[in-house]
Amino acid sequence: MLKLLRILHVLPNPRAVCEGSKVRGLVLQCEGLRNFHSSGKMKRSAEDNGAPVDAGRVEKKLKEAEDQSQEEKRLPKRKVVLLMAYSGKGYYGMQRNPGSAQFKTIEDDLVTALVKAGCIPENHKDEMKKMSFQRCARTDKGVSAAGQVVSLKLWLIEDMVNRINAELPPQIRILGFKRVTGGFNSKNNCNARTYSYMLPTVSFSPKDHNQKDIDFRLEASTLEWVNRLFARFKGTHNFHNYTSQKGPRDPSAKRYITHMTCGEPFLRQGAEFAVITVRGQSFMMHQIRKMIGLVIAIAKGYASEELMERSWGEEKVDVPKAPGLGLVLERVHFDRYNKRFGGDGLHETLEWTKEEEAIASFKDAHIYPTIVETERDEKSMVNWMATLSIHDFEATATGKQEMQSGEQDDDDENGSD
Repeated sequence: MLKLLRILHVLPNPRAVCEGSKVRGLVLQCEGLRNFHSSGKMKRSAEDNGAPVDAGRVEKKLKEAEDQSQEEKRLPKRKVVLLMAYSGKGYYGMQRNPGSAQFKTIEDDLVTALVKAGCIPENHKDEMKKMSFQRCARTDKGVSAAGQVVSLKLWLIEDMVNRINAELPPQIRILGFKRVTGGFNSKNNCNARTYSYMLPTVSFSPKDHNQKDIDFRLEASTLEWVNRLFARFKGTHNFHNYTSQKGPRDPSAKRYITHMTCGEPFLRQGAEFAVITVRGQSFMMHQIRKMIGLVIAIAKGYASEELMERSWGEEKVDVPKAPGLGLVLERVHFDRYNKRFGGDGLHETLEWTKEEEAIASFKDAHIYPTIVETERDEKSMVNWMATLSIHDFEATATGKQEMQSGEQDDDDENGSD
C-alpha cells in the first residue's frame, strides 16, 4: 500500500496517466485511494458499482497499462496493404454492417482475425477508421475475390500472414502484404479493377434449347459473336440503365470500360463453362451483372442488338441482371501509384507476381468448385434464364421494368465497387 501511495504522490494528476480505454475505470479508483487517509474509510468506486477498491488490483492495472504502452512503442503501427482471396458464399458481401451481426460479412471475420493474431488493438475492432482501414472494392452478397486489397495500419508482428490465416476460416486467405506510403488509400489509389464471371455456356444457347442440357457445347462461331457484343461495351458509356437510383443525366453514371471478353470454354463435372473478363476504371452496383445479362438476352434471342445502343441513351430500358454467383473480383490495379512510388527505392510496386500461384490455387480449391457445385445444386443461372421471357425489352416507360422480372430489388447489397 505504501508503494502505491508513493506512486500516487509523484502522479499529481492520475487522470492524465489513467486516460483512455487501456485502464477504464482506473481514474475513479485512483481518486478514491488518494482520499483514503483523509477519510479513514475506503472510498467506493462508481466503476465497481459500490465494491471496495482493491489496491492490489489498481497496481496490477497500472502495471498492465505500462506494459501495453511499452508493447506499442516496441511494435509501432505501419501502413500496409493485404492481398486477400475469399469465397463469398454464405457472406453478405465484403463491407461490415455495424449493428447487423446476423448479416455476416468478409470484413467481420477479417477484423476478428487481426485482433486475435495481435495485429491491431482489441479496442479498435469496432472503430477501424482509427486503423485507417479501407477496402479497394466492395463486393456484393455471395461474390468472391481472388485479388482483393485492403489498406490499414497494423503492428508488423513476426510471421504475420500465417498468424492471421490461422484465425481465418479456410474460405478466406491472406496471400501477401506490402508496405505502402502513409497516405495510401486502397480505394482512392486504385485506378482500375478487373472482374471475371464464370457461367455455363448453355447460357448462350437459343431460347428454345433445353436450358438444363449439360451436354451443350458452345460453337466457335457463337463465341465469336458473343465477343463482338462484349467488345461494344469498351469505351465510355452512360450506364444509368445498368444500376439503380441513377438518372440518365447523372455524371457518375458514365463509366469507362477498357476490356471485356469471353474466354475459351472448358469442362467442369461434365458441364461446359466459360469465364468472362471485364476491366474498367470502376463499376456501379449490379453493372457487370447487367452487362452480362443483356448479352445473354441478345444471344438467346429475347432482345435485339439494337437494344444495347439504346440502353446507353436517356430513355429507360429494361436490362436483366444475371445471378451474382459467378462474379469474382480478380485484380485491382494501382498503375499511377506504382509509377510514382514503385521506383523510389523505399516502396514496392503493388504487383503480385510472386503470389500468382497461390491465387490460382485458391481459385481452383475454393472459388471455382463453389460456383460449379452451387450451380449444379441450385441452378441459379437456369432459373434466372427462365425469367427472361417476362422482361419487356421494348418498353421505355420509366419505373416499371425493374420489378417485371419477379425479382426483388436488392439495393441493400454492397456495390461491386
